[in-house]
Amino acid sequence: MHYDPRNDERPLPWDPFKSCTVPRPIGWLSTRSVDGIDNLAPYSQWQNLTFDPPLVMFAANGYPDGRRKDTVINAEQTGWFVWNMATWDLREAVNRSAQDFAFDVDEFEHAGVTKAECVTAAAPRVAESPCHFECRYLSTQRFSGNSPVGNVDVVFAEVVRIHVDDEIVTAEGKLDIPRIKPIARMGYYDYTVVDSVFEMRIPGGEHAPAGLEGKPRVKR
Repeated sequence: MHYDPRNDERPLPWDPFKSCTVPRPIGWLSTRSVDGIDNLAPYSQWQNLTFDPPLVMFAANGYPDGRRKDTVINAEQTGWFVWNMATWDLREAVNRSAQDFAFDVDEFEHAGVTKAECVTAAAPRVAESPCHFECRYLSTQRFSGNSPVGNVDVVFAEVVRIHVDDEIVTAEGKLDIPRIKPIARMGYYDYTVVDSVFEMRIPGGEHAPAGLEGKPRVKR
């Protein structure tokens, strides 16, 4: 089957678009408003962009009534947000934080997670999460959709500090992903968990390690 998603009726009872680009990392993002209210929400349209310096992005669709997401507003107004790794053990907290709360509600409390202050970012971390990025806001690119929920803010940021729990590092110095069990978003209401890893090295890829391993320049 094939169809034009802009104009044609979808040929399936469930839209396949979001089930093709999978699994998608979850941007479990925390922010603090200019009034001091802490916000926590998951975004499945999240990704690393490059590593030297490390840049990230997330995309936030609008609400049906035209409002923009609190995470976007807070990041723009304060200049900061924090990425918290979403894991199997934290899946219920992630799901609870996805609810549509009023702007003045502290979602850490509803999610049942603990706050940990950051070194630089003006926002808290989820203490129970094993990895965090403190992200300095750079810019927002806004695209208009065919409906209020189709409008999207794409937010770009630079990672200025990375937190890693020592307990989830292997003897060879890698993150123990099968132990951490990060969760990722599929389509529909479906998620998946990363609990196995396999390695493949590019044949003849003499320049590959710099990109694949993410080794930055050594600054003196």
